[in-house]
Amino acid sequence: MTTEPRIAFHEVWKKFARGELHDSLRDLIPAAARRLARRAPSRRELSGEEFWAVRDVSFEVRPGEALGILGPNGAGKSTILKLLTRILVPTRGACAITGRAGALIEVAAGFHPDLTGRENVFLQGAILGMKRTEIARRFDEIVAFAEIESFIDTPVKRYSNGMNARLGFAIAAHINPDVLVIDEVLSVGDMRFQQKAFDRIQEMCRSGIPVVLVSHQLDRIASLCTHALLLDRGQVVRRGSPTECIEAYLERERPGDPAASAVSPVVLDALVLTSALPVRAGERSQFRISGSVHGDRPGPRDCSLRVRALSTGRLVFTATASACGATLPAQGPFELDVDLQFNVAPGVYSLEIGVWDHVTHRDLASGPGVTLQVQPGALAFSGTAHLLPRAQLVAIGTAPRSNGAGGTRSGSGRT
Repeated sequence: MTTEPRIAFHEVWKKFARGELHDSLRDLIPAAARRLARRAPSRRELSGEEFWAVRDVSFEVRPGEALGILGPNGAGKSTILKLLTRILVPTRGACAITGRAGALIEVAAGFHPDLTGRENVFLQGAILGMKRTEIARRFDEIVAFAEIESFIDTPVKRYSNGMNARLGFAIAAHINPDVLVIDEVLSVGDMRFQQKAFDRIQEMCRSGIPVVLVSHQLDRIASLCTHALLLDRGQVVRRGSPTECIEAYLERERPGDPAASAVSPVVLDALVLTSALPVRAGERSQFRISGSVHGDRPGPRDCSLRVRALSTGRLVFTATASACGATLPAQGPFELDVDLQFNVAPGVYSLEIGVWDHVTHRDLASGPGVTLQVQPGALAFSGTAHLLPRAQLVAIGTAPRSNGAGGTRSGSGRT
């Protein structure tokens, strides 16, 4: 297998102009005069109506690699994918894909509403570069994956949003691409189909297809990707492993007033996993929190502990150090050991800490975090929580005989 990059993105810049609408000649003439009189911008300057959506971004993806791109809304993630798939052209720099690209971007956007599902399969397959014989050969597999066999000859304008999304994903995921570009399509359909879509993409990744994935589902990035980029306002602010970039992203998103952090009496410096990896469901893991207390600063002197499921973003556990029996010192440095039993389903979780204010019931300041993957433990289960079940067989034998009146007979009875 070649080690040459199949996806190359080299020093790419992309700018857009903010819309300026002139609905009268009176507005248009002075606006045109201002443009004529304005000095032309240099290569790195912008006019008053322009902004950089992507700024000097570079990366490569080789066979067997999967790059995850994460960041807040407006960071430039989808713009990068549109540049890769030639929907947009870079302002500067160069980007290229070698081979046929499978682009899972707005999967149902190209459907013609008056055509049937069958006709749209052949239309979309042709747009994606498939030959008619190839589409026909994979047609039944596409329809079965989308689970719309009964509606395949119905115009897609009659489809629900979920049916449209499932069919669009099924087409794009069955074209045997050389490169896969994915933008937030792991949330299509219901939860069962989302898992089915994830399994399909995971299968394609394992086959060695280079992948670029954009998703707000951080657990998917952690599970699928070999490396990651964190974007903010069009710039790369962190690159490294998925875990490193997820932690950096969550650090930026955690609650807490930055101004309050400078005056908080408690400063949280580090959160470190001290027990052995891997973390398994139902087993205990230990962490150490390091920090210091400034005795001359008024305010709360307690630490919050939270475990968040990255698959949903929801908290599965929250407590304070004081509620767990640990009181921070009045002044000076401290180390706090935390022992947690991860009675949760396998998945990716974030352990977060903060300076807890008992008056406002929120974090005054946020601290560092740790992202970890919980693997299956000795007791197999599914769901969201491990309830430490116990089961005991109390009887062995045949079922009681019916008395014919909806009840059962007991005792010796008559023969």
